[in-house]
Amino acid sequence: MNSLRIWIILSWIALPTVMFGGYSLLRLLNRGDVLTPFQVTCFRAGHAHAGVLLVMSLLYYSFLDQTHLSSAMQLAGCVTLFAGILAQSGGFFLHMLLGKPNQASMGTTLTKAGAALLAIAVGTLIYGLIATI
Repeated sequence: MNSLRIWIILSWIALPTVMFGGYSLLRLLNRGDVLTPFQVTCFRAGHAHAGVLLVMSLLYYSFLDQTHLSSAMQLAGCVTLFAGILAQSGGFFLHMLLGKPNQASMGTTLTKAGAALLAIAVGTLIYGLIATI
């Protein structure tokens, strides 16, 4: 678990930033016409994905520690997971800034890349859990 400790700490540090994001969204909504409905939808999606994925990451690290994967493989899984979380949720925010409704943007591409990274990280964990049986 010691090799995973830095990733656990990073996830716990990142969680309050997501909480602050929720507070920021609430403030913007209370101001009125600051964000368009499209921007509100993207903001909510990015915020929700970030929160859920960060909480999931804490479970990921716990299960990863139960595998017999090498330290290098565990590190690769952690880096891939964290990059996937940032890309998946960050893509929604980028789409909010650069995108238009019903059209793909760089944010859409970033979100898709994040999903691919998350799938690789989860696949690594599944492999590690199966190989440990």
